[in-house]
Amino acid sequence: MLIDTYGRVATDLRVSLTDRCNLRCTYCMPEEGLQWLTKSDLLSDDEIVRLIGIAVTRLGITEVRFTGGEPLLRPGLVGIVERCAGLTPRPRMSLTTNGIGLKRTAAALKAAGLDRVNVSLDTLRPDVFKTLTRRDRHADVLDGLHAARDAGLTPVKVNTVLMPGLNDDEAPELLAWAVEHGYELRFIEQMPLDAQHGWKRDSMITAGDIVESLRTRFELTAEGESERGSAPAERWVVDGGPHRVGVIGSVTRPFCHACDRTRLTADGQIRTCLFAQEETDLRSALRSQAPDEEIARLWKLAMWGKKAGSGLDDPAFLQPDRPMSAIGG
Repeated sequence: MLIDTYGRVATDLRVSLTDRCNLRCTYCMPEEGLQWLTKSDLLSDDEIVRLIGIAVTRLGITEVRFTGGEPLLRPGLVGIVERCAGLTPRPRMSLTTNGIGLKRTAAALKAAGLDRVNVSLDTLRPDVFKTLTRRDRHADVLDGLHAARDAGLTPVKVNTVLMPGLNDDEAPELLAWAVEHGYELRFIEQMPLDAQHGWKRDSMITAGDIVESLRTRFELTAEGESERGSAPAERWVVDGGPHRVGVIGSVTRPFCHACDRTRLTADGQIRTCLFAQEETDLRSALRSQAPDEEIARLWKLAMWGKKAGSGLDDPAFLQPDRPMSAIGG
């Protein structure tokens, strides 16, 4: 069991498969990209499967989310999913992706055992998409969403970040579109995880702003805390149901008290929080032939030291040196 000193138990593992991405979203990385990890720095497919196996069979992990960077850029992704689906007990598995490669991979991922996907899409306007991502791939994302739904990777969740002066007026339009197509929309406050360290608290679109905007067009009924559990999103029933919309207020409405996550970076480091300043190296233990028991011990020790919160509400907050693409969203 991965328990911390505040009594929280981690059952949800986020696994970054690569730091590389085929978009250059303005809130994540600079236009020229980043200094990518070398192949030798990255965990191999076998190492990833072994660590997930330890987490599932020895440490109580029940949910695995594959992230990046862009996880569809990982050549061995389908095989990793298939091998993890064979674990006992079998974890539920999902994927967070920009959707560009889903049209060609959705069916194979479903057949391998993937349960569902989260797809990042911040706008319905191709020109705004190009400005936000610095790539002209809007149609590819829409095609990927449709392919995921048709393959049965459901519920298909759409993750949206609103940026001032770009797409901050699109919230009602996005929700109407998501309801029409049967996607579950989740707005996420912009977080201080950009490589450029350009995030500014006073200019971000807050959870309160988002809900206020949605209510100009929809009737929203809040779900109770008992329905939310450890989920990061506050959810509202839209116009009486059955559709729902979520808002993740990581900055203004933190949910750290109920956090049940542990994170594995693409280069084999354990992070207890997206905003942690410390990491625990499991890659070195793997490559020095440490037994599963020792790796599990190191993982437990790392999680025992998890802090009470992200620190975002502290005026002395320091943004992590590693950008989101390296540590997994």
